[in-house]
Amino acid sequence: MIQGYPSRASVAPGERLVLHIATDAPRFRVVFYRWGDGPVPMRETCWLDGRYAARRGAAEDWQWPAYEFEIPRDWPSAVYIAHLDAPDGIPFDLAMTSAAALFVVRGEGNGGGDGGKLLYKIPLATYHAYNATGGGCFYVNQPRSQEPPGARVSLHRPGGGIGGETWGALDHYDTSSPRQTVAHWDARFIRWLLQNGYAPEFCTDFDIHHDPALCSRYRLLLCVGHDEYWSEATRDHVEAFVGQGGNVAFFGANLCWWRIHVVDDGAAMVCHQGGPRGALDRWWPQTGARRPEDALTGLSYRHGGGWWDGPRETEGYVVQEPDHWAFAGTGLCKGDTFGGNTTPPLVGYECDGAPLESFDKTRGRITLSPDAQRCATPPGFQVLAAGLLGSGWQERPPREMHAANEGIHTATMGVFTRTGTVFSAGTTDWAQVLASGQDARVGIITRNVIEHLLH
Repeated sequence: MIQGYPSRASVAPGERLVLHIATDAPRFRVVFYRWGDGPVPMRETCWLDGRYAARRGAAEDWQWPAYEFEIPRDWPSAVYIAHLDAPDGIPFDLAMTSAAALFVVRGEGNGGGDGGKLLYKIPLATYHAYNATGGGCFYVNQPRSQEPPGARVSLHRPGGGIGGETWGALDHYDTSSPRQTVAHWDARFIRWLLQNGYAPEFCTDFDIHHDPALCSRYRLLLCVGHDEYWSEATRDHVEAFVGQGGNVAFFGANLCWWRIHVVDDGAAMVCHQGGPRGALDRWWPQTGARRPEDALTGLSYRHGGGWWDGPRETEGYVVQEPDHWAFAGTGLCKGDTFGGNTTPPLVGYECDGAPLESFDKTRGRITLSPDAQRCATPPGFQVLAAGLLGSGWQERPPREMHAANEGIHTATMGVFTRTGTVFSAGTTDWAQVLASGQDARVGIITRNVIEHLLH
């Protein structure tokens, strides 16, 4: 047995990384990999004395033995994996290994405005929400917190993107990596970025939570895959970034669906998803008023839905605005579809939508509801394309203005400007289709969005 976790999953070059590691082997070493166009070996330590420590509960600080490692000043900003190796050899596997810990080396930024720097955010809060190491997470055997009320999970335990036990069904289309891990979404998107000449810098959502000025040092923030859990501070800082002229591209869905509370000096988080006082952390209450996630992304899971198990039914996205810069070079016309014949389908497994009044696939006429602003849809929000979620979808949440399963549920691709510009793709599985290259138009749209918002 050998497992570990970082004391803090983000460091700057020249800082010390503290890894907490427990093993029943007499010796172990750490092999550091940077994730680029695949794993890039960076450094391996000498053999270190192993110390055993018992597992604890999901809500506890595990307090395993600490080992410190200095991060070289010349290491670039990237996602890194600390692979834990034993004398008899443990193969490195980004997707399935338990002998690993994830961390990020942050960049310096200084590219806001015309500098054109790109910041990629790892959704560590969401990965820990589904991290069942220690017997519980936000979805099973929920450890409780009294203040703030709700479920509590520790960030000081194995898991959180890699190296832990992940709750939830495997992807029907890709069983090689569990959902809610860096291998499933981030690794694919990062590899595509690097292969296409981009040089992103990296952070976690907790970095944005703690540093109000972090985003302002960049031109464009990227959020990819499944980015479901946000703290109020993280959301405040991203919305302020947009209000000051920064741009955001959401190539994901089920975004900002739950509010978390960061507690114990960043060592744990709490989310109130139910109980006698109701789901206090859905739809973003603020001083007694709701704060729907639509105001951040232009979309909401309330107007979308999910299909978790088995093959899903979708015809793909129907183009509404073919002359928009997002579609330049795709050859798509109004009413054309894309992403319907890929594996996995581009639409799903979870989707965010806008409150639509009509969806006419034949003529490509997709219109917003006249009272969309009541759902906090930003003024000027433009529907670029949408994929209908039919009655077979496993969840279509209650719409703002309709009972459960009524109204139009879609994956919606859209854009709006509030000083800065926000693009939303409306689907979690964009990264899989992008990386596979099965639909070249997905790659063209991705490049168009990044180029337009980065410069």
